[in-house]
Amino acid sequence: MSQSKPQETAVYTHGHHESVLRSHTWRTAANSAAYLLDSLKPHMRILDIGCGPGTITADLAARVPDGRVTGVDHAPGILDQARRTADERGLRNVEFAVADVHALEYPDDTFCVVHAHQVLQHVGDPVQALREMHRVTRPGGFIAVRDADYSSMTWYPATPGLDDWLDLYLRVARANGGEPDAGRRLTSWARAAGIRDITSTSSTWTFATEDEREWWSGLWADRTLASAYAERATEGGHATPERLRAVSDAWRRWGREEDGWFSVLHGEILCRKEA
Repeated sequence: MSQSKPQETAVYTHGHHESVLRSHTWRTAANSAAYLLDSLKPHMRILDIGCGPGTITADLAARVPDGRVTGVDHAPGILDQARRTADERGLRNVEFAVADVHALEYPDDTFCVVHAHQVLQHVGDPVQALREMHRVTRPGGFIAVRDADYSSMTWYPATPGLDDWLDLYLRVARANGGEPDAGRRLTSWARAAGIRDITSTSSTWTFATEDEREWWSGLWADRTLASAYAERATEGGHATPERLRAVSDAWRRWGREEDGWFSVLHGEILCRKEA
């Protein structure tokens, strides 16, 4: 079991406002963990770290019908929604628990796969998190991590205010103890954690249709005004309410652009634990 390990020190930037869950519940194994799926076998036992509302967790459970998936999150309140997600899909091989990735309460060599999507960008010590993920992975098993890289996000057309959004988000996330450009750092963090068998890839989300632009711009416009991120931006002295309203308005202007296009780059690592 993990003993005397550091505990979480970072603050989750986004919180679980409806505008945040609007994006989290959109995530599936297909659009958020495709790099992992070919490695899954029906019997596998999987740990899904930072499971949130459980949509990816449920997809993973459906892909290992003879195995079992454990979804864990640092925020207890979101797990009720994750349980409902699994129940609505009739899944009986999934369970949920509160956990801190820096100090996982599982024995060594427990899981065939340990997965984390959009987690390491928010934690205080990503190298320690990867050490713990590696520790609880069985020899021959996989550690799978995917994180966005905010500074690599790009959009068209240039919309006054979105550069302000990116600058503000980077400052707020780092003040909370996280690293929003995690995608480019995953390989280096894994190496620092002592992991050597690493396959590094990248993939994107792209929002370009009218419906996609409306959805993506709308959730960020709302998040900028009403989520925990908005509170941390103002309480931390990073932005005034007026600046947040200007950023929110910029998102809505971009969303109305007929030629609008937005791409989110993600770094990915699939690591094999030596047998």
